[in-house]
Amino acid sequence: FGIMYNQRTNPVYQKIRQLIQEGALGQIKRVSWIVTDWYRSQAYHDSCTWRSTWKTEGGGTLINQNPHQLDLWQWMFGMPDRIMSHVSFGKYYDIEVEDDVTAFMEYKNGMTGVYITSTGEAPGMNRLEISCDMGLLVVEKGKITFRRNTVSEREFNKNNTAPFGVPECWDCTIPVASDGGEQHTGILKNFCNAILDGTPLLAPGYEGVRGLTISNAIHYSAWTDGWADVKNFPAEEFYQLLQDKIKHSTVVKKERQITVGTEGTY
Repeated sequence: FGIMYNQRTNPVYQKIRQLIQEGALGQIKRVSWIVTDWYRSQAYHDSCTWRSTWKTEGGGTLINQNPHQLDLWQWMFGMPDRIMSHVSFGKYYDIEVEDDVTAFMEYKNGMTGVYITSTGEAPGMNRLEISCDMGLLVVEKGKITFRRNTVSEREFNKNNTAPFGVPECWDCTIPVASDGGEQHTGILKNFCNAILDGTPLLAPGYEGVRGLTISNAIHYSAWTDGWADVKNFPAEEFYQLLQDKIKHSTVVKKERQITVGTEGTY
């Protein structure tokens, strides 16, 4: 049972996950991921009647554009314990679902995270920052840069006596292929190898619920104006809130006519 989380084949995110699991970053303090390179115009939302309504799509940018990043978030950093979000619905477009999201995530170990996404910014960006004991990791445009402390910040703090002392820091570039990996092909190869040879799945299907739970928690927090308990998520209450959104879904769209050359409209 597999799921097409093709971004798990991306060497950049594989390397980050490896560094975290090996302890090379030390304790992670804060993660900030801005993913606003999902620009979609009104013409996109109007291109199909199923797009961008509670009744026919079930959500907006969290459901459509962001599932891969939300999966990568939990794949690299684990599931947050609770989420507080601010979400705008139809802020930039004539739609009823979310098109601008800011979510604050908390972990019991003290790590915090901010996830920002939107379909209404042009030009957008995709920038991941990881602040950790060993420095600051920045991922942008397929490259990983590491402002690496020569000693852990926590260790430095224990021994430092200078009021304005800071750890020595080196600017490093972590070598990694920036071609994006095999993507869908890689997932399919891995799935076949799992069947033929028992190779462990890179993206087991049951893990799909994790990123979706983060997405649902962001919606739930926005709808209830409070914290969403991710580890004990109120699934039934969320479901009822979603059903109410579907019941009162009012946006009725006609597919946009598009003129192609001089041959008429389609």
